[in-house]
Amino acid sequence: MADESIYDLGYEAQAFEREEWWLATPEPLLIWARLRILHSGVAQVFDSHGETLSYESDDMARAALMDADFRALEGMDDDDAEAIGQLLEDLQPPQGEDDEELLPQMIKTLGPRH
Repeated sequence: MADESIYDLGYEAQAFEREEWWLATPEPLLIWARLRILHSGVAQVFDSHGETLSYESDDMARAALMDADFRALEGMDDDDAEAIGQLLEDLQPPQGEDDEELLPQMIKTLGPRH
């Protein structure tokens, strides 16, 4: 079932039909990005700078994320997580009631990789 959450962001937020979390891991960081696909088909990416970038489609947004070396959390397996020195179950996206609460959690420092 799609999440119909709408946050008070100081402008009229739109309901979305799907949300995905993406991550990049430039050593020693873990950087999150949230992709939302709106009912209109427009895709929005909330990034670690607190900006929301809009794309005409989810395919365009995913391509932009992949170009920036992000990968979908949903597609990761135990080997992928181990490659960045993490357990898959420990890769939990930021949690919060609104983007303001998410922002400080969007970048995490990881320990050294072995």
